[in-house]
Amino acid sequence: MTEFGTINWTILIVYIIANLLLGLVIGKNIESDDDFYLGKKTTPWWAIGISVVATYVSAMTFLGAPAWAYKDGLSVIAIHLNYPLVIMAVIIFFFPFFYNAGVASIYEYQEKRFGKRARGTISAIWLVSQTMSSAAVLYATSVVLSFITGIPVVTAIIIVTIIALIYTVMGGITAVIWTDVIQSFILFAGAGIIFYALVTQGDFSVESSLAALKAEGKLDPLNFSFDFDTTTTVWSGILAMTLYHITVYGTNQMMVQRTLAAKNIGDAKKSYLLMGFAAFFIYLFFIALGVLFYSYYDGKTFENENTIILQFASDYGLPGLMGVIAAAVMAASMSSLDSAFNSLSTVTTIDFYKKYWAKDKPEKHYLTMTRIFTLVWALIIIIPAIGYHLHSTGSILEVLSKVGSFFVGAQLGMFALGFFSKQATENGLLVGTAAGFIVVTVTATSTDVAWPWYAAIGAGTNVIVTILASLLIDGKQEEYSEYTVVGQKRMFAKEGLPEKENGWYRIPGKVDPINYYLFAFFVTTLMFLWSIQYWV
Repeated sequence: MTEFGTINWTILIVYIIANLLLGLVIGKNIESDDDFYLGKKTTPWWAIGISVVATYVSAMTFLGAPAWAYKDGLSVIAIHLNYPLVIMAVIIFFFPFFYNAGVASIYEYQEKRFGKRARGTISAIWLVSQTMSSAAVLYATSVVLSFITGIPVVTAIIIVTIIALIYTVMGGITAVIWTDVIQSFILFAGAGIIFYALVTQGDFSVESSLAALKAEGKLDPLNFSFDFDTTTTVWSGILAMTLYHITVYGTNQMMVQRTLAAKNIGDAKKSYLLMGFAAFFIYLFFIALGVLFYSYYDGKTFENENTIILQFASDYGLPGLMGVIAAAVMAASMSSLDSAFNSLSTVTTIDFYKKYWAKDKPEKHYLTMTRIFTLVWALIIIIPAIGYHLHSTGSILEVLSKVGSFFVGAQLGMFALGFFSKQATENGLLVGTAAGFIVVTVTATSTDVAWPWYAAIGAGTNVIVTILASLLIDGKQEEYSEYTVVGQKRMFAKEGLPEKENGWYRIPGKVDPINYYLFAFFVTTLMFLWSIQYWV
């Protein structure tokens, strides 16, 4: 730890104290459980948007994207091509349902559409999935702190958890959003310094490196192979991972909850559109870093690939740089952990505690219990984080994606059936969800099919089995539910409700004009990547 140095420790400690103070200041305005979940709906859309970016980019991208690209080259970008399509789907179909209902837990929709058992099922699935994902984030951050400071990984896991827990408990979702804004600037500043240091190294030529990398096939961004055993193909990125990321952004309480704190549905949509336009550049930047590192280190093997970016920062030796990097990675991690703690406690309180165990209690009681559940989930997440430490050495971004792929098919299938199916019933849905899990598990353990396809396989199985089971158990349904897309359109027309609010559609299925620009941006990124092979 002494090698970390006074300057670096000062930078890191100042950053930690600043986050805690911000949580303390914001916490003074938390008066009810709704304030904890949603704030006071006064947060500007751009802050929510930056929070969304910071949460999903996280330490997974800071460490895992360069590590993954170090191994597989520029083709990793294929997995992240789909964000414009994802954001279009979410703001066109998901947001109107959630925002019009005024919910704090998005899984309330499942009860309105199907029933209590469906809501309980998807809430439980998400709690398990988010716990495993958050543990991966926590582990990645602790690897960094251990590498940089010499603190044992397990000790670092506990320290990071405590810091993120304190300001989340104090400030709720508002503290989460505003600390994310600060953390995102620190994250990208640290990454920018690393990139500048790399390309300006006296003995490292970017031009000659690109030529050598192209000869090795590391600069081929678009793999059009139809091999389902290969992870980073164009088809897995555009087809399979679009479904995966729709689940992440549309059915994940952690991601959606902050948008519910927006002033109106237009602000909620704008906050997600920021990610739709920015994600490609963010991931391309970190993936390019990994490719350049491969050239810089001549493709040598690292004991833990996630430490490549840290090794370079250490070798570069700029005073204070390791302190900035430590703060950047902690920023990336805590922007995900604070969101996870807040959303896990929200779902636990609303979907289980308030609904089944303690109805009609005062608001102060639910606020206290939400904070207690935040503490409980923080303690639970520590356990799988230690498990990752003991058993994982590959790219933590890929590990996280693999873990999530087991769960997203079930979540996506449940919402897709809710939105579009006339025939799906609660009984059939529970059968279909179980069948989807079984098929994904068999696929993962008995075949070589790449993990990006698990979401499509799970969701497809869920949809088919649910409809068949619904018809067998409950018979043919004559009318669309009010909570389907068709049902919502009919309800708006029947009751004469305004289609738009401040110029943005409130009806699911209606396309706001900016979505056409987002789609054009998607096509442009494909053309850009296709052209790389000719001008590099």
